[in-house]
Amino acid sequence: MTAIIIEDERPAARRLQRMLGRIGLETDVMLHSVAEAVNWLSANKDPDLIFLDIQLSDGVSFEIFEHVKVQSAIIFTTAYDEYALQAFKVNSIDYLLKPIDEEELKAAIEKYQTNFEKRSEQVEVGKLQELLGFKSSKTYRNRFTTQVGQHLKLINTSEISCFYSENKATYIQSQGGRNYLLDQSLENLEKELDPEVFFRVSRKHIINIRAIEDIISYTNSRLELKLAGHTDSQVIVSRERVKDFKTWLEH
Repeated sequence: MTAIIIEDERPAARRLQRMLGRIGLETDVMLHSVAEAVNWLSANKDPDLIFLDIQLSDGVSFEIFEHVKVQSAIIFTTAYDEYALQAFKVNSIDYLLKPIDEEELKAAIEKYQTNFEKRSEQVEVGKLQELLGFKSSKTYRNRFTTQVGQHLKLINTSEISCFYSENKATYIQSQGGRNYLLDQSLENLEKELDPEVFFRVSRKHIINIRAIEDIISYTNSRLELKLAGHTDSQVIVSRERVKDFKTWLEH
């Protein structure tokens, strides 16, 4: 088993390292900030296990996951109140309250060894941030530029009805019904758009929640959307996305 410690308080990091050593788990890597963690995780193979403090010297540890995809098991080490953390214990992410008790540390590692299978979706960062009252530091696109003849057109995201792909090209459709060619794929756009406002309903469409005018039951358990300004083709929520779409609407 490989493990690293991400903890801004160096004495606490060394104490945890000694405790892990007594249990038989050597941890040679200790990182003390979001920046250090991002750099190290970008350049190295994911460890099996990360002991992660929530509050680091240059921000909250959730920011790490906005920069790198981490597929390690996470055990949080935190001074936050136990009752707040109970809310996300069901997500199969364990936690240790400071000061860390050695018996609880052993139990957490045993839980990992017996129950944990590596899969990145177990780190539900957004839910943890919401429960603990942290806001994401990530910023999203507020506007796009596109060429119209000899002119550059500036389009605010609030004006956009949807993004869609057609014939291997990507377009913006405004709520006024105008279409603009965009030199980006839908896959890249997903990463740049505010997920509270925009949702990818299918392989072809990313829609703006503020542009939805009607939602209609459609064949094969799908949904059809009527969007402001969109008249070119049907906007269908694919069957595998319907459940997530409904959850997103209620968020």
